[in-house]
Amino acid sequence: MSSPEKAHKQASAADAEDIDEFGYKPSLVRSLGSFHTFAAGISYISILTGTFQLFYFGLGSAGPAYWWSWPLVFVGQLMVALCFCELAARYPVAGSIYNWSKRLSNHGVSWLAGWTMLTASIVSLAAVALALQATLPEIWSGFQFIPEDVTNAEALNGVILATALIVFTTLINAFGTKLMAQINSTGVFLELIAAVVLIILLAVNIVRGPQIVFDTGGIDASGRPLGYAGAFLVAMFASLYVMYGFDTASSLAEESHDPRRNAPKAILRALFFSFVLGGLILLFAIMSAPDLSDPALSSLGGLQTLILQVLGGGVGVVILIAVVIAVVVCDLAVHAAAIRLAFAMSRDNNLPAGSKLCTISPRFGTPVVSSVTIGVIAIVLLFVTFSPQIYTVVTSIAIIMIYTAYLLVTVPMLIQRVRGTWQPRPDGFSLGRWGLPVNVLAIIWGGFMTVNLAWPRNEVYNASEPFHWYLQWGGVLLPGVILGAGFAYYWTVQRHKTGVVAEHARVESVQPTDKPVQEA
Repeated sequence: MSSPEKAHKQASAADAEDIDEFGYKPSLVRSLGSFHTFAAGISYISILTGTFQLFYFGLGSAGPAYWWSWPLVFVGQLMVALCFCELAARYPVAGSIYNWSKRLSNHGVSWLAGWTMLTASIVSLAAVALALQATLPEIWSGFQFIPEDVTNAEALNGVILATALIVFTTLINAFGTKLMAQINSTGVFLELIAAVVLIILLAVNIVRGPQIVFDTGGIDASGRPLGYAGAFLVAMFASLYVMYGFDTASSLAEESHDPRRNAPKAILRALFFSFVLGGLILLFAIMSAPDLSDPALSSLGGLQTLILQVLGGGVGVVILIAVVIAVVVCDLAVHAAAIRLAFAMSRDNNLPAGSKLCTISPRFGTPVVSSVTIGVIAIVLLFVTFSPQIYTVVTSIAIIMIYTAYLLVTVPMLIQRVRGTWQPRPDGFSLGRWGLPVNVLAIIWGGFMTVNLAWPRNEVYNASEPFHWYLQWGGVLLPGVILGAGFAYYWTVQRHKTGVVAEHARVESVQPTDKPVQEA
């Protein structure tokens, strides 16, 4: 046997052992290479989608100085990502957040982590799809199907465009992992090229120096708690909304070759490239804007307007087409991650109709029922976003839930470190002696940002009339309801059914249990 064949055989055996440790038999097809996993992570973060979707919010909330939230969020999320790299190397299995917390803690915590991340991913699927409304009508007015004189015309039109996109992502994800990965990788390649081109084009059109990022834009923060710092914390939403989802690379572990090595690399590369390219786009956009006081830049579609102002109709439209491609592949990756999480939880019979949701199509090799179910739920969510106020609440809640899910991994991981029971894979990614301080910083960061995101501010959750107390408190109430009602259902009903379903079990019979899973 040749050396490459022997190495491949050894890697395949190791991959099988990773799944066997959880009591599963291999069910998904391993067809993804290192670039596919990198593309999944970076397309979920999606530089162009995130920067274009909420630039207006950051600029309008804290002026040009909001740019500093970008490197600040990067450093905080890097702490989380480094912890995830250790976990991705130790437990390369589908539904990463859910299965990681199962090994770090107990079934109750892991279910809550999985439920939180799953609901957040479905909400994100809807929220990202709504980004098409800020871009497509700017490219061609024909994409505005609803006449502008109709009440809530933009919101209704956004729902139509978003529904079409979610139908597309549902079909692609259902038809096969390889097709999804090919489309995703092609889209990411085009997005990266477009991002570099956009950076160059903005750089040659600069009209002011980099000192502009110290300008607060005349924001009046005199009556605000914490003054301008309070305004800056609000503006951070624009960056917090972008730099998450890097764990998607590890969620595809059971469909990837050599995931123990590739997943940690993909996580860090996705976050690093997003930081560099996104930061330069935002910096050069602020430096090249003809008039930063233009109200159009602080309204929905602000960066799209800025690009058209700076680059003109021809080149500007080409860039906006690239933004549309980025939105499409971003939603494709969000949908793919949600499917793997639903598959992982239902494989343990931890979701209603779990045996159906985890069924793998013999024709396509994918969990088709999960793909369709998630798509349908996301489309239903779209029909409560006719109001721009509700759209902001939905977007914010998606971020709150994901940061909460991350805490449900990093906190149990720290507990194991303190107890001395955490053991990274000897031949995999390890933080070594830096593990404890990095883990502590990840929790401090995640906790602080979760509070910041959920804080009941009018300018985030109830910015315009009609004012409603339940919208202002939406960042606390809705996540509380989702988590509380979900866990109550699990505790009273679902936990009594927990156990690997026969179709995916390595052994013939797995008894339901709610005991903590011990390290092998």
